[in-house]
Amino acid sequence: MNLSRNAFLAVCALASLAVPALAGVVVNQPANNSDVSSPFKLSATSSVCSGASVSAMGYSFDSSSDTTVIKGQSIDQDISSSSGTHTLHVKSWGSGTACVEDIQITVQSGSSSGSGSSSEIPSYAKSVSHIQALNGWQAHHDSGGSGSSSGSTTVVSSPSLYGSTRRYESSFSNSGDERFSVAFADDTSSENFFYDTWVYLDGSGSEVGNLEFDVNQVMADGKTVLVGVQCDGYTGHWAYTVNTGSASSVRPRWYSKTSTSCNPRNWARYKWHHVQFNFSRNSSGYIDYKNIWLDGQEFSINATAFGAADLGWGPVINTQFQIDGYGSGTVKVYLDNLTISRW
Repeated sequence: MNLSRNAFLAVCALASLAVPALAGVVVNQPANNSDVSSPFKLSATSSVCSGASVSAMGYSFDSSSDTTVIKGQSIDQDISSSSGTHTLHVKSWGSGTACVEDIQITVQSGSSSGSGSSSEIPSYAKSVSHIQALNGWQAHHDSGGSGSSSGSTTVVSSPSLYGSTRRYESSFSNSGDERFSVAFADDTSSENFFYDTWVYLDGSGSEVGNLEFDVNQVMADGKTVLVGVQCDGYTGHWAYTVNTGSASSVRPRWYSKTSTSCNPRNWARYKWHHVQFNFSRNSSGYIDYKNIWLDGQEFSINATAFGAADLGWGPVINTQFQIDGYGSGTVKVYLDNLTISRW
């Protein structure tokens, strides 16, 4: 994590919060071919169907003729289903036209406390999805680490879950670190967050040292709370960041949660991995790191840490994705359906 004020200000100034509208139905959650517990979150949007403006959406299961219809161009609610493998049909209607997206899911029997269930997110939460598709992503070498790096990022169509995957590429020596950042909101009052994304590693995954996932928010008092977790390939654990100094004299440090296990070099290649974590913060900048989920496996962090920094930023919430190199080489990592909810 780099605390350079100028780098972040540049990110905030350039970030765009608009994503081009897509024709047809876009399903944000659940992912195709995913395991879910009932109830599960259905999040989908559709603004145009076959060239006509959408007036309603809906969903049904398998061959059932019973379709739930919702007025408007989005669905964002918890729905239930019996256990087993199902086809979820997500639909939208324009002027006499219909569009549908089919999602294959397996509903697990019983409850699953380790699934990272979005039922933890209240209905009144504000969510920004497909953050990886936003314009304004910036790449910067993290001078706080060792070595050197350079990076680039772009939206690609393959590999992809939803057609808007972002590829992050870092070339590095001496285990250099490359940070990618974008601003997506300016809310100073929210104190609870749920981070949710999908990560894909190709054959270059053997050269990844750490994968870092951050959320930074300017609070009502003008200070910035710096939140970060990482899958640490050096310690083999999940780790979280702490400001061991003060708001005016920031000294970031990583603390490993030794009861957890994580090494990105052990992640399966050419496969999507589901990463989620939740946290809250108070008005003084103390962070409660709660849980992390990797592919449905829950790791309890249960730690309170100071995270406030007096950086002089304007109101902004920004997210960072950082690739720490392992030795020297070039790494490509992909993110899809990056969604951050807050309340």
